[in-house]
Amino acid sequence: MPNPNNPALHSWIDITPTSDFPIQNLPFGVFETPERGPRLGVAIGEYVLDLYAVSQFGFFQDLDIPTQPKVFRRRSLNQFIALGRPVWRAVRQRVSELLRHDNGELRDNEEAMRTCLVRQNEVQMLRPVKPHNYTDFYSSIEHATNVGIMFRDPANALLPNWRHIPIGYHGRASSIVVSGTDIRRPNGQRKAPDAAAPTFGPSQQLDFELEVAFVVGKSTELGHSIPLQHAEEHIFGLVLFNDWSARDIQSWEYVPLGPFLGKSFGSSVSPWVVTLDALEPFRTAGPVQEPEPLLYLRQVDQHNFDLNLEVGIQPAGAPETTVCRSNFRYMYWSMAQQLTHQASNGCNLQVGDLYASGTISGHTPDSFGSMLELAWKGTKPLPLTDGSERKFIQDGDTVTMRGFAEKDGVRIGFGEVRGTVLPANPL
Repeated sequence: MPNPNNPALHSWIDITPTSDFPIQNLPFGVFETPERGPRLGVAIGEYVLDLYAVSQFGFFQDLDIPTQPKVFRRRSLNQFIALGRPVWRAVRQRVSELLRHDNGELRDNEEAMRTCLVRQNEVQMLRPVKPHNYTDFYSSIEHATNVGIMFRDPANALLPNWRHIPIGYHGRASSIVVSGTDIRRPNGQRKAPDAAAPTFGPSQQLDFELEVAFVVGKSTELGHSIPLQHAEEHIFGLVLFNDWSARDIQSWEYVPLGPFLGKSFGSSVSPWVVTLDALEPFRTAGPVQEPEPLLYLRQVDQHNFDLNLEVGIQPAGAPETTVCRSNFRYMYWSMAQQLTHQASNGCNLQVGDLYASGTISGHTPDSFGSMLELAWKGTKPLPLTDGSERKFIQDGDTVTMRGFAEKDGVRIGFGEVRGTVLPANPL
C-alpha cells in the first residue's frame, strides 16, 4: 500500500509548490455551502474534497466505516474522530489514492468530480471540532523567561516548578471560534500600578498569543492515566491557535488563581486539522530538559515537530506587516508530555478536546510570539509598514497566523487563523 507521505506523490489536481495542501497533507475540516449544508471535507490545493459526496458515490464502500455516510454529514469532526485511528488512516489513504495522478476513478467520472470537489473560496469553513474542554499550557521556556523578567525577578525569571512540570490551566471552551470570526475587545477590571483602586472598562492592552493546539482523538475513562509512550495515540492532529489575551485585565486578576476574564473572551482556531500522521516526517528533538523530568515525563523519542510559524498585523485599510517568525520545535514540554501530565491524576480525556501549547517564542526578538514580548511591555513600540506603531492590538487590526512544515520538496501547511478586533461593547 503506497505511503501517503511519500514526497514523490503528486495529484491530477494542479497544485502550486507554495500551496499548504499538497497530496501529502490532506487535512480534515468541516465546511458548508448554501446548497450542501455542513459536512466533512479534506483540503487539496485550492479545493475541498467533500467526503459525504465521495461516500455517496461509493468510493468508500470497501472501507469499514461504521455509520457511513452519515458520519461525514456533521457540524464537527468529533464523531468521525471517535471512530478511531484505523478509520482516520483508512480514509486518508483512500483519499490519497483517489487524488493520485495515475488514478482515474474520480478524475474520469465527470459527475463525481464536479460534485465532490468544491473551490475553497466558495465554502464557509466551520469550527473543526466541538471541544468539551480546553487546556492552555505554558510550555515555551523563552516565553516564560521573558514574562518572568518583565513581571518578577530577572535573576530568577522561572518559578521553581517550571522545569519540573508542564504548567497549564483549564480555559473556556465555549469561546473558541473558527478563523475569520471577529473578536470583540473585552471589558474588565484593570488597575494601573500607581492607582489606588481598579477601574472597569475596555482593555487597553489587547494581545495575541501565537500557539499550536492539538485535538484529542481518543477518550479515556475517569481515573485512568496515559503512559508517555502511548500519549500520541490519543492525538488526532494539530491546528493553529490564537489565544487572545487582555494583558491589563489578566495582570490584575491572575494572582492567586491564574487567568480568567483576561483570556476567556475569545480564542481563534484554524479550520483545517493536520493529522499527526501527515507531520511524521517533521519530527525533531526538543530542547534538552534540565533537570531531567520525573520518570513519568521522561521521553526518549523525538516528540517535537519542526513547524515554521509567523504572525502578521494588518491595520484597517493598510498593508500587513509580518511581526513574528517562530517555530514549534522551540517548545520545552512536548505534546506527549503535556497530555501525559494532564491525565496523570486520572483526569478523563474526551474526543475533540483542545490542548494549546502556550505562546511559542524563540531565542531572538523577532521570534517572540506575543505583543507583550515584541514591544516589551509597551516600552519598545513595534513599527508597521504603514508608518504606524503598535504597543498592543488596536481596534480594526487583523491578526493572521500561518504555519507550515517543509522538507524534501514537500510543504505541509495549516492555512491560517485570522481575526479582526472590534471595539468593546458600550458600558
